Amino acid sequence: MSTWPRRFATVLLLALGSATAAADVVVVVSPENPLSSLTRRQVADIFLGKSQRFPDGRSAVPLDQAAGSAAQAQFYQLVSDKRATEIKAYWAKMIFTGRGQPPAAVGDDAQMKQALAADPNAIGYLDQQAVDASVKVLSVSE
Repeated sequence: MSTWPRRFATVLLLALGSATAAADVVVVVSPENPLSSLTRRQVADIFLGKSQRFPDGRSAVPLDQAAGSAAQAQFYQLVSDKRATEIKAYWAKMIFTGRGQPPAAVGDDAQMKQALAADPNAIGYLDQQAVDASVKVLSVSE
């Protein structure tokens, strides 16, 4: 096999491997939360500290996954079109100017589910494969 086809095959395998490794992140709340959907903008506003309430007026408590996690990077890219570095810079500016604090962070999907169970006003995100009866997936529209 010549060098070019071998390199192409390697790149193709790497691309397929990374595509299957990427998780689908979903926005979740406690099953006790009456919400069923939010817009992408509403989710972004809650997680970027621009809104502290759900549309029905109840307090919204955003919960982040661990900094640097794949779930966190994918979530912010989906809801705000911002990369992890941009989110980090955003929160550094907000903290420095005294205009806000980032959401509390939990370690992983299991800890996210525990935190959501403890607070019906909490909102978070996790890998779709981790969804079970302990959380409710919100529909997120444009």
